[in-house]
Amino acid sequence: MKVTIERANLLRALNHVHRVVERRNTIPILANVLLRAENDRLSLKATDLDLEIVDRAPAQVDQPGSTTVPAHMLYDIVRKLPDGAEIQLDTSEGTTMALRAGRTRFALQMLPDSDFPDLNAGDLPVAFEMPAEALKRLIDRTQFAISTEETRYYLNGIYFHVVGAGGEARLRAVATDGHRLAKAEAPAPVGAEGMPGVIVPRKTVGEIQKLLEDPGAIAKVSLSDAKIRLAVGDIVLTSKLIDGTFPDYERVIPRGNNKVLTLEKADFERAVDRVSTISSDRGRAVKLTLADDRMVLAVNNPDSGSASDELPVDYDSEPLEIGFNSRYLLDIAAQLTTDEAEFRLADPGSPTLIQDKGESDALYVLMPMRV
Repeated sequence: MKVTIERANLLRALNHVHRVVERRNTIPILANVLLRAENDRLSLKATDLDLEIVDRAPAQVDQPGSTTVPAHMLYDIVRKLPDGAEIQLDTSEGTTMALRAGRTRFALQMLPDSDFPDLNAGDLPVAFEMPAEALKRLIDRTQFAISTEETRYYLNGIYFHVVGAGGEARLRAVATDGHRLAKAEAPAPVGAEGMPGVIVPRKTVGEIQKLLEDPGAIAKVSLSDAKIRLAVGDIVLTSKLIDGTFPDYERVIPRGNNKVLTLEKADFERAVDRVSTISSDRGRAVKLTLADDRMVLAVNNPDSGSASDELPVDYDSEPLEIGFNSRYLLDIAAQLTTDEAEFRLADPGSPTLIQDKGESDALYVLMPMRV
């Protein structure tokens, strides 16, 4: 293989694929990126056996061929080369690949491309297209609630499924860690009806989120009940799905919360951030006291002291004291898009509903804490 490629093109493609490669690998080939040069294109592929990303970049191919070299090392080399550099990759020297850029020379150890695994997606019967911006919004508004508890593996991702039918069909994304739940939805794209409910793993979700950086792009999604494939331009991501059953989340969304609180989102966010400064890393509890169109936020930490703040709010139900994890409150507030937020409460021991005022595309459920 002998190929010449601009640094910017190679760096962009490497940036998309190298993140898949784990820093520590017991299987040496999984630490490498597969390079394949043909038809004026350099194709790059990386995998961890559960997730695979392929990207292609324009290049001058003098001699077609393929090889594998250490992914993170190649990325670091290309990243440190000067802007505008022309990079030559040449495998004619035997066991090493020569990388040349101006006066800079590297020789990278190669492993045979025949050893590189292929994540065969098999038959993907459901296929649809949707704006990258719409798919990214679903992910952005729910990703923070994905569980990191490995024992409940079926919560370690976002649950995508279609609800409703015909013109009313909606593509819904749900994530929960047992303490909070995030639900967001968008009009279901043509072809999505009838799709199986699938749980996309946390790592895959993070990579998809980064690949949807161009809001004007179109995301092409193909899936079965075991695999998902996403194509955006020249980039193709293929991933296994979580083999498990997502819990019936509708059961934890309260229906009878009749105490309505409306407040300025930005003021609330700043107040929570201020008073939580002295909260303990373990507790993080903030108490909200509601009465007479005002809210008092209070934190009490026996080790460091106490803090309180007061905000004007719109609240005309009976007085209420309720506690929440301050970090969870801030996570949810960061996803709200309107100036005003609406809280629907019941009592100090029941879950609270939070959403943008007047918007129904995203809904958050937060369990209270004892304070």
